[in-house]
Amino acid sequence: MKWTTKDLVYMALYAALFIVLDVAVNTLGILQMPNGGSLGVSVIPLLMASYHLGWQKGTVVSVLSILLQYVTGPMYTPDLLGFLLDYFIAFSVYGLASLFPNYKWFYSGVLITNLIRLLSSTLSGTWVWGLDYWPSFLYNAAYMIPTAILCLVLLPLVMPRLKPAMNKK
Repeated sequence: MKWTTKDLVYMALYAALFIVLDVAVNTLGILQMPNGGSLGVSVIPLLMASYHLGWQKGTVVSVLSILLQYVTGPMYTPDLLGFLLDYFIAFSVYGLASLFPNYKWFYSGVLITNLIRLLSSTLSGTWVWGLDYWPSFLYNAAYMIPTAILCLVLLPLVMPRLKPAMNKK
């Protein structure tokens, strides 16, 4: 995998955009859940990084975003398993979105990565937080389904418009 200066700049841009949106959503309390979790506007740059730079660099940006979350605010996790399920898997999976095919305007990677995050967060609710499966699923679905819908609508609108700027030398 070759990393150019341009790639590094794009990676930094996507990571910075992630953290700005994450801090904004958490500060404004947009669809903020009482025990953690919120409307995932901030994952849009992670998905964009995957589709623009490929899954490897997109995954690096996604993992970097986890570290940035740690620096900018509290992480809601009592142990390593909670960290892995609620943060590491939940956010790094967005870097893999470009591995899944697009069907015209439908970005299947957006749906699949959001479903994996929902599963990961649901498992955390049961294994780490001690909830039964269905209450954990419903709690996490309350913000993850709107996040998936938002991403499924915005990515097909944004990515084609950015392609000309992304392809300039």
